[in-house]
Amino acid sequence: MKNNEQYKRIISFFSSMVLLVCLAGVFIYIWYEYYSDAIVLPFYRRGNWVVIFIYMILTLLFFKAYGGLKMGYLKRSDMLYSQSISMVAVNIITYFQISVIGRDFMKVIPMIYMTLADLIIIAGWIFCNNRIYLKLYPPRKLIIIYGSQNAATLTNKMSQREDKYMICESVSIKEDFAKIKAEIGKYDGAIICDISGQLRNDIIKYCFEQSKRIYISPKISDIIIRGGEDIRLFDSPLLLCRNEGLSFDQRLFKRIFDIVFSVVGLVVLSPIMLIIALAIKIDDGGDILYKQKRLTIGGKEFYVYKFRSMIQNAEKDGVPMLATTSDSRITRVGRFLRKCRLDEIPQLINILKGDMSVVGPRPERPELTEKYEKEMPEFRYRLKVKAGLTGYAQVTGVYDTTPYDKLKMDLMYIERYSMIMDLRLILMTVKTMIFPGKMNSDEK
Repeated sequence: MKNNEQYKRIISFFSSMVLLVCLAGVFIYIWYEYYSDAIVLPFYRRGNWVVIFIYMILTLLFFKAYGGLKMGYLKRSDMLYSQSISMVAVNIITYFQISVIGRDFMKVIPMIYMTLADLIIIAGWIFCNNRIYLKLYPPRKLIIIYGSQNAATLTNKMSQREDKYMICESVSIKEDFAKIKAEIGKYDGAIICDISGQLRNDIIKYCFEQSKRIYISPKISDIIIRGGEDIRLFDSPLLLCRNEGLSFDQRLFKRIFDIVFSVVGLVVLSPIMLIIALAIKIDDGGDILYKQKRLTIGGKEFYVYKFRSMIQNAEKDGVPMLATTSDSRITRVGRFLRKCRLDEIPQLINILKGDMSVVGPRPERPELTEKYEKEMPEFRYRLKVKAGLTGYAQVTGVYDTTPYDKLKMDLMYIERYSMIMDLRLILMTVKTMIFPGKMNSDEK
């Protein structure tokens, strides 16, 4: 495995190129057979090449956005979901592109055939690559070094990826350090969970010295440091952590994007919103919209809008209650809306008003925020940016992800923010809506 490790990126690159060439080959056939000569002013050779090149670039961009080329990192089912959504999106965009070129709505049947062929190629590619990957890179044998029983949750999650990880032993940090080093030497890598102070530093340095892979469950301070900027004071390296949320230019571009996105979203989704409103009214005759006090940047309070998914007066006693997957208060229509996250659509109004952003930490209720802050004082750090319609914690977590893990994911988003990340999270949200309940796992 160690000998093959150095070739992993090369193998992954050529494997991805094989898939891209196969998909492009299908498009080239469909383009020349059904569309090239059917447009009003047929292209010459270079024009055809440009159309093919654009198709390949679109495919590559969508695959990158959804992580569809992460051979061996994602589960097979996740890769299939990611690549399938990518190809459907690319082919829809390409169809409209061809229609614009042809100045008319072109035949759609060839595009449907092409999409079916693409899905067959993708399924075959995933099957073959999974076999090759497991042959070249069997599961890593790991040891987990823990400081508390909280490590059990992480161990269970990693055990679900038996194709990647084989946790062979667990050792408490209370053991003699010489014994811990000896045990680490027996395995391919180590998992460090809930260990602080000098002992953690010693283990990290030892693994670095021995070229052993380390998986670290990060603390809040780790996430803040990762968002720091490398600077130099004469001949002394420094890490600068600005700790001020987003910069002015980031906030400006994010706000412009929010306005455009919310306006377009409200216009495009208005027919769906009308259907949902009618379904809610027919179901129990109650209110269509539901509003609730939430917190956004700086702890500012606002009312978030949602399609009502629970019975009227679900919290009659005024005590906030988190919904569960089998909550009897959820209506029949509401269960579907929640599953596909359609109940969140009215928050486009909040985005247009400036209370929220498209992407950011989900807005929390003041009462629950106060409760969480008693357990986790760092919970208030989420309020350095505007609350979001979707966020890193929503597309990478599951329904029962702990508040502490959600906090860490939200801080990862804040500390490593970019518009590219926002676009990627929006695309991942679409995937989550189409395939609800699927947890994304992109470990390396």
